[in-house]
Amino acid sequence: MKRTTLIKPVAAIMALMAVTTMAEPLKIAYSDWPGWVAWDIAKEKGFFEKHDVEVELLWFEYVASMDAFAAGKADAVCVANGDSVVLNATGARNVMILVNDYSNGNDKIVARSGITDVKALKGKKIGVEIGFLSHALLIKALEDNGMTEKDVELINMPTHQAAQVLASGDVDAIVAWQPHSGMALKASEGSSAVYTTADAPGIIYDTLAVAPGSILKRKADWQKVVAAWYDVIDYMADPANEEEMLKILSARVGLSPAEYKPFLSGTYMMSKDEVLKALKPVSGFESLYGSCDVVNNFFVANKVYEEPVAVKRTIDPSFTKSVK
Repeated sequence: MKRTTLIKPVAAIMALMAVTTMAEPLKIAYSDWPGWVAWDIAKEKGFFEKHDVEVELLWFEYVASMDAFAAGKADAVCVANGDSVVLNATGARNVMILVNDYSNGNDKIVARSGITDVKALKGKKIGVEIGFLSHALLIKALEDNGMTEKDVELINMPTHQAAQVLASGDVDAIVAWQPHSGMALKASEGSSAVYTTADAPGIIYDTLAVAPGSILKRKADWQKVVAAWYDVIDYMADPANEEEMLKILSARVGLSPAEYKPFLSGTYMMSKDEVLKALKPVSGFESLYGSCDVVNNFFVANKVYEEPVAVKRTIDPSFTKSVK
C-alpha cells in the first residue's frame, strides 16, 4: 500500500512537471506570398514532426502579420528584408535566420494601355505606397532608365487598392506585388508590366525574422524549423510533387491550382547553396546584406526612420550553415 501511495503522488508530480515544462509551439505569422504560403507544405507533409518541433502557423494580411509580431503575438514573422529592417528601426527587434526566396517578377510596375516602357512614364502619375519596398523598386526602375522620381508624380496608394486605383484612371501606373499587380493587369484592359523584380533580382528577399528573445530561449528548435524548410525546398523542386504542391498552396489562398501556378514563376525559391551565397556579407543585390544596405539607405533618405539600422545585427547565417 505504501508503495502504491508513494508512486501515485510521484507520478502525478512527474506528469505535472512534464506539462509545465512542455515547450509551447513556436508561432510564425505568415501571409499571402508564395514563398511563405509554402510553410503550409511543411505542415501538411509532416516536416515539422519529422524534425520534432511544434509550430503554429498564424495566417494574416501582410501588414497585420507585422503588427502581430510587433505586439508579441508571434515568435517570428515572414517579411521582406526591407520590412525586417524597418521593424528593427521602429522597435520590433528581429533577426533574419532564413531566406525563403527572392521576388523574381511578382512585384511589378503596371502601366495603363498606351504606355509600354518606363521612359514613357516621364511626367505621369504613379500610384505607389510611398516609403515601402514598392517605392524602392520604382526608384530602381527610374534609375535604370536614366530618370529620378522628380521626373514623375507620386501618388500615395495602399498596395491592396492598386487594381481599383489603376482602373479609375486617376494614375497612369501603379507599383504592387502579387496578387495585387496581377489584379491590376486584369482590371485595366490593355495594361502591361513595364518593369518587374525580374529586372532587379535580389532587390526584395523574403525571409523568416525571429524575435531575439525567442532565439535565445529556443535556438535548437529554430534550427529544426530551418531544417524543415529545406525539406520544403527539396519537395518543391521535385516535378513529381507539382500537382499535390499546387493543391496545398492554392487551398490556402482560395484559388484553383491552375490559377495559382503562375505566381510561382515570379517567386524564385532558393536552394540552401543559393541562400548560403546570399548570406555572404558583400555589397550588391546578390547578397542579403547588400540588399538590406540599399533599402536601409533608401528608408533613411525618405525619412521612414532617421538613423540607419546596423544591418549585420539583423542577419544570422548560422542556421542555414548548420543544416546538414
